[in-house]
Amino acid sequence: MPVPRRFEMDPMRISTSLLFPMLLFIAGAGRAQAGDLSDVLAQCAACHGADGIAKSADVPHLAGQHELYLLNQIKAFKTGRRAHKEMRYMSRQMSEAEMRDIARHYAAMPR
Repeated sequence: MPVPRRFEMDPMRISTSLLFPMLLFIAGAGRAQAGDLSDVLAQCAACHGADGIAKSADVPHLAGQHELYLLNQIKAFKTGRRAHKEMRYMSRQMSEAEMRDIARHYAAMPR
């Protein structure tokens, strides 16, 4: 009866076998971030409307505004340079990427 060989795996196969699960994890994280953004946009819609057109006269429309303008306003709320209790609360945990994505989202909407 033959003696079993010791199991050895090629280092390249090990690297490849670890790479695929890592890619799946990273792709899932990206989807989670997109989901988080949709949650934030749903919160924005409560005041600014799902279409970026506010229903209240004292809330600005966001749809079709310039992206840089929107980004600067979110940053101003976050830092407190522009005072607004609700917007300060909403923006306090936003990352730079989230602020950019939100500004891009509303800038791309039709007026």
